[in-house]
This record gives sequence, structure tokens and C-alpha cells, in this order.
Amino acid sequence: MTAVKNGNHTQTKFILVGITDSPCAQTPLFVLFVSIYIVTLVGNIGIIVLVQVSPSLHTPMYFFLTHFAFIDVCYSTVVSPRMLADLLSEEKTISFSACMMQFLSFAFFATAECHLLAMMAYDRHVAICHPLLYMTVISSRVCWQLVASSYLFAFLSAIIYTWCTFGGSFCGPNRIDHFFCDTVPVLKLMCSDTHTSEMVIFAFVTINVVGTSVVILLSYISILHTVLRMCSAQSRARAFQTCASHLTAVALLYGSAFFMYLQPPSSHRSLDKVVSIIYIVVTPMLNPFIYSLRNKEVKGALVKCGRRLFNYCQHKRIVSSRI
Repeated sequence: MTAVKNGNHTQTKFILVGITDSPCAQTPLFVLFVSIYIVTLVGNIGIIVLVQVSPSLHTPMYFFLTHFAFIDVCYSTVVSPRMLADLLSEEKTISFSACMMQFLSFAFFATAECHLLAMMAYDRHVAICHPLLYMTVISSRVCWQLVASSYLFAFLSAIIYTWCTFGGSFCGPNRIDHFFCDTVPVLKLMCSDTHTSEMVIFAFVTINVVGTSVVILLSYISILHTVLRMCSAQSRARAFQTCASHLTAVALLYGSAFFMYLQPPSSHRSLDKVVSIIYIVVTPMLNPFIYSLRNKEVKGALVKCGRRLFNYCQHKRIVSSRI
């Protein structure tokens, strides 16, 4: 295990500064964030279960959505429990290995989500621009290949991010000015030259964030061109409606990612914590609502599941009353 060197002895821990050091604010923030985290788990796991039990949702679009919900649960869980514990703890220490694993996991899931959003945009492009070829182009095998490739590329990228962030020597302060182990505040603690690491990280973030955003942009340019040529206003409205949820999720994630990771480290400031809370804590909570409240198919499947559950409970009650 790589150690953090401080003076003449070896330091194996970091100290997370956290969201705030105000005792008056910590308890209200804990209540707020634990509520958000519970809603995140219930909402995203609910989406996964709903898609699995509803035959009408067994389509490529909802296959990608289940993985999107799974990733939201995972990368929120990588950060939120630790952040919640630190809000109630006076000693916010984290071991070097735990810090490195937290960052590795977060980088993996965040990168995978970018690629998954690009795949969902491509799925919408094929569905709207080439509807007759949709089931051939976006087959079950292709869906699994696309998801597997996104996880693989995300894992390789996360390994590179982690090596560049934690591969140098740490011989000075060990206080991370953040509520989790992110690349910018950790690099500030490195004693060795970080220029090469920063350039490598910037290059891979550009490939992942800018590359996938280009795929999304090109997909929607093609979608817009096709939709504007539709004769029926109803068809145009239906096509735009199927894309609205995805575009909202893209705006939330990519807006935060561009702000956080595509600017020089010297320009980072205290606002970074607020932006991090938005894309790590708030966005995973909002995504299930974005995809359910704005989607007639999901709402229809939810109503059918509710009716089936109600009928089942009624049947059980009648049977038990006869016994």
C-alpha cells in the first residue's frame, strides 16, 4: 500500500474537511441528505424492479434505463454513506487505501454513466430516424455489447485516473478540502510535480465527457432533422416527448461535469462542493422522477403493477377470511 509521508514518519490517513465545519448546520444537513439518499435508493431500485416485472418495458430503451438506475445507486452509495457519517463525526479521517478505492469506484461509475447516456441517445436516434431497422440494429446482443464496452472502458479509465491521482508522493498536509476523495483536492496535496498527471487526467476526461457529448449532440441533430420533416404535429410531439427525459438527465450530468473537470485546477473554488452535491447527491435522486413522471409507458406500467398488487392483496384477504 502506498503511504502518505509527512515529515519523518509515514502518514496512512487523510482528513476530509467535509461540507461544513459549522456544528449548527451539520444535523440539518444530515437529515436532508439522508432523506435524499433514501429517495435515491427507493426511486432507482423501483425503476429496476418495475422494468423487470413489466413485459411492456422489455425494450432496449428500458434495458439501458435499468443500467442507468443501477449506476446511479452505486455511485451515490460510493460517496453518500461516508459523507453522512462525517456530518455526525468529529474525526473525519479516511485511510489512504479507502480514499483510493472510493475515488476508483466513483470514477468508474461516473464514467460508465457518461457512456450509457451516449448509448441511450444513439438508441433514440435509431428509434426515430430508422424505426424499421430498430429491432435489427439495437438487438439484445448489441445492447449487452454496448453496456459491457461502457463498463470496460470506464474501468480502464478509472484505473488511469486513480494512478495519476494517487501515484505520486504525499509528504505535506493531509487535509482534503472536500467531502470525498476527488482528484482535484487530492492532487493539491501531492509533493511531486502534478503537471503530467493533470494532463493525462484532462485528456481522458476530454475523451470520455467531450467524446460522449459529441455522440449525444450528433444523435440529436439527426433526430431534430428527422422530426422537423414529419408531417404530423402529433408525431413530432411524440418524438420530442421520448427524448425530453434523456435530454434533462444529460443537461444535469454534463453541465456539472464540464464545470468540475474541464477547467484548470487553479480555477477551482468553494463552489465545487455545491456542484459536486448536485451531480453526486441530487441528480441520482431526480433521475427516476425525470424518467417516470415524463414517460407515459413508465406511468402506465406503474399503474398496472399497482392494480396487480392491489388485486393480489384483495385476494389474499378474501382467502384468509374464509379460513
